[in-house]
Amino acid sequence: MKQILQDMANGTTSLVEAPAPAPSSGSLNIFTTVSLISAGTERMLVGFGKASMLDKARQQPDKVKMVLEKVATDGLMTTIDAVRSKLAQPLPLGYCNVGVVAETGSRVSGFKPGDRVVSNGPHADIVKVPMNLCARIPDTVSDEAAAFVVVASIGLQGMRLAQPTLGESFVVTGVGLIGLLTVQLLRAHGCRVLAIDFDESKLALARQFGAATCNPGRGEDPVAAGMAFSRGQGVDGVIITASTKSNDPLSQAARMCRKRGRIVLVGVIGLEMSRADFYEKELSFQVSCSYGPGRYDPNYEERGQDYPLGFVRWTEQRNFEAVLDMLASGQLDVAPLITHRFAFEDAPSAYQALTDDKAGLGILLQYPSPTAERVKRQVTLAPNATFQAERPVLGFIGAGNYASRVLIPAFKAAGAQFHSIVTAGGINSVIHGQKSGFAEASTDVGAMLSIAAINTVAIVTRHDTHAQLVSQSLAAGKHVFVEKPLAIEHRELQQVRAAYDTAHGGGSGPQLMIGFNRRFSPQVQKMKSLLASVAEPKSFIMTMNAGAIPANHWTQDNAVGGGRIIGEACHFIDLMRFLAGSEIISVQARRMGDAPGVAITEDKASITLGFADGSFGTIMYLANGAANYPKERVEVFTSGRVLQLDNFRKLKGFGWPGFSRMNLWKQDKGQQQCAAAFLAAVQSGVPAIAPGDIFEVARVTIEVAELLRQQ
Repeated sequence: MKQILQDMANGTTSLVEAPAPAPSSGSLNIFTTVSLISAGTERMLVGFGKASMLDKARQQPDKVKMVLEKVATDGLMTTIDAVRSKLAQPLPLGYCNVGVVAETGSRVSGFKPGDRVVSNGPHADIVKVPMNLCARIPDTVSDEAAAFVVVASIGLQGMRLAQPTLGESFVVTGVGLIGLLTVQLLRAHGCRVLAIDFDESKLALARQFGAATCNPGRGEDPVAAGMAFSRGQGVDGVIITASTKSNDPLSQAARMCRKRGRIVLVGVIGLEMSRADFYEKELSFQVSCSYGPGRYDPNYEERGQDYPLGFVRWTEQRNFEAVLDMLASGQLDVAPLITHRFAFEDAPSAYQALTDDKAGLGILLQYPSPTAERVKRQVTLAPNATFQAERPVLGFIGAGNYASRVLIPAFKAAGAQFHSIVTAGGINSVIHGQKSGFAEASTDVGAMLSIAAINTVAIVTRHDTHAQLVSQSLAAGKHVFVEKPLAIEHRELQQVRAAYDTAHGGGSGPQLMIGFNRRFSPQVQKMKSLLASVAEPKSFIMTMNAGAIPANHWTQDNAVGGGRIIGEACHFIDLMRFLAGSEIISVQARRMGDAPGVAITEDKASITLGFADGSFGTIMYLANGAANYPKERVEVFTSGRVLQLDNFRKLKGFGWPGFSRMNLWKQDKGQQQCAAAFLAAVQSGVPAIAPGDIFEVARVTIEVAELLRQQ
C-alpha cells in the first residue's frame, strides 16, 4: 500500500510504500477510492511542520512546560533525545476517506466485502478502520460527495451542541470548509444564518447556500451585523469554525448574542474572554469534540462497544449516517466546495496547492491504481542485505514509541543484524525499518517466523499479545526477547512456561529473556558489586513516582495492558530480586483506599517482598506525585551502610569504604547493556537472566496485582 506522511521536523510531505495492514478484530480493511484533504486542519499541520523549533515551542507552551520538567528530572541530554525522537515520528495525514470494503475482521457486523463506505481513515490506498468509525454510503451518493461526510460531521456535532430550533438566528464565524457545511446544516434545520469571514469568495459561497454575510476585511462590524440580522434582539447562537490566535471571534460572539445565547467552538481560536460579557447575559459556551459522542473513547472506537440508541441518539457513526442521508436527499450540496482534484500519486502537488492557494477548499485525492497491486504484506527495504548465520539475526514485532526510540537503537548499537520488522498497520514498519537498516517490513507475523534466516525475535507489542507471541516464537525455534511483562495473568504464564519447557525438551533450547533493563544499568551493576561483599540481609526502599495517566489508557485496562503494576512495577520487583540475590518467599501489597475523585487506586500502592535470606523491601509505586519530582529512587540499607540511587543519574554511598558516589552526565537505565547481554546469551548459550528468575518475577508480579484488586 501507499500512504501520505508529514515529517513534523521539517514539514516535508511524502508518499511512502508500506505493507498492507493486517486484518484485526472489529476492523475493516478498505480499498480507498477518494479522500478529502481537510484544508484547515492539514494546512495547520503542514505549517507547524515547516516552522522552526522556536516557533514550534511558541505554538505549544504546554509541551514546553513538560520538556522543562523532564530536563529537571531526567537531564538535558535525555530530554533532547526524547524531543528529537518525537519530532522524527512522521504523522499520517488525512481523516476523510471513501472506499470499498476489502475484508472484515472478526466481530464486525453490518459490513461486508464490496460495500462502499465512508470512514475517518487516512490518505492511503488501503486503510484499516474500526467498524464504529465507518458508515455505508447510499447508492445515490457519489464517492466524491461522500468524502465530505467526516468534516461535515464535525460541523454537525457543533450544531447539535448549540441545539438550534426552527426559526432561530445563528452566526457561523469562519466559513472555510467546515463553516460552509455548517451553514448548510443550519439552513436545513430551519435557521436563519449570518456568515462572517474575511474571504469574499467564501462568503459568496455562503450566500449561494442561503446565508447573509459580513466581511470585517471590508470594514463591516460583525457585532453590528449580528444585531441587525437578529432584528436588534441578539442572535440565538454562534458557532465558531474559524482558525485564528485572536480572541476577537469569542468576544464578538458574546456581544452579538441575546441573553442566554449559546456559543459553540468548533475551530481553534484565542480563549481569553470577558467575564462581564458572559455574566450579564448568562451565556453558555462549549467546545465541540470532533465528530460526536464516542470520539476518543477506546471502548467505542477500538472495541466496537456502541452506545444504546435510547441514551445516546447521535454517536460518531450515526452522525456520519445523518450527513449521508442529507447528501442523498440533496439538502447538503458539496459540489461547489470542490476546488481541486489530484491523483493520489501526485500528493506532493496537492499539498503544495494547499500551501499556495489559501482559497482552496475541497481538495480531492483520487485513487485509480488496481486494488490487486496494493495488497502486499511484505515490502523489501534492503534488497541486497546479507546476514551472518552464526550471529543473532533479528525479527522485530512492534515499532511503537518505546521500540523505535529506545529498544531498536539499543539493539543496533549492540551490533544486532536486523532482518524483518513487523507491525499491525504497516507504516511504522517502513518508517523505522528504513531508519534502522532492516531488510524487510511486514504485517505478517507468521510469515516472519517462517523465515529460516531469522533466529531471534524481539517482541515489543501491547501486553496482552506477549504470551501468545512468545509461545509462537519459541515453538518456531527462535530465541526470544520480550519487553515486559511476560504475561498478564497466570493462565498466560503457564502457557509460556509450557512452550519454554517444550522448546527445551532435549536439555538445551532457545534463549528467553525479558526486558528488565534496570538490572543492567551501570549504577545498578556497581550496587550489585558492592552488595556482594556484604553477607547480612538487606533492606530496600524503592520509590517510583510513576505519574498519572488517563483512566482509559490501554495500559490501565487489565485485559489489554494488565494494569500498571503488571506493566511497569514489575521492573522494580525484578530489580529488588536482582539486588537481593535471593528467592522471593513472601508477598504483601496495599493500595490507596477508595476516595471521591480518585478514579484509579491500583497505581497508588505499596508492595513488600520477603526473601529467603532474610532480606525484605518495599516498593512504593505512586501515580499521585508531582511531575517535576524524580521518577525513580532506590535505597539499600545493610550492615551500617546505605546506597542511594536517584533517577539512574546519581548514585551515593554512605559508610562504604572506598566508595562515595558515581554520577552520570546522562541518565542510563541499561537498555543498551540489556540488549547486548541478550545478544551475547544467544551466541554463548548462557542466559543473561536465569529462567527461574524470569518466571518467578512474572508470577510474583501477577500475585501482587491480584492482591491489590481484592482490596
